[in-house]
Amino acid sequence: MKESVTYQDIVQKEAFKLISRQLKRRFGDIDVSLVEQIRNLSAEQLENLGEALLDFSEVTDLVAWLGQQ
Repeated sequence: MKESVTYQDIVQKEAFKLISRQLKRRFGDIDVSLVEQIRNLSAEQLENLGEALLDFSEVTDLVAWLGQQ
């Protein structure tokens, strides 16, 4: 079941919602283009972003992290 496309889609969407809330709380509204880049990340990348954002002090840290993906 975990390998199914539907399951993976649900996991990715839920991870995106969580990361979006965390980023909004940390930085306020961020640029729409960044939101779209984040939306296109895989569930695994979103999990990694969730850990990395604990070290971010400004939006440029997010931009740099996305540039490495």
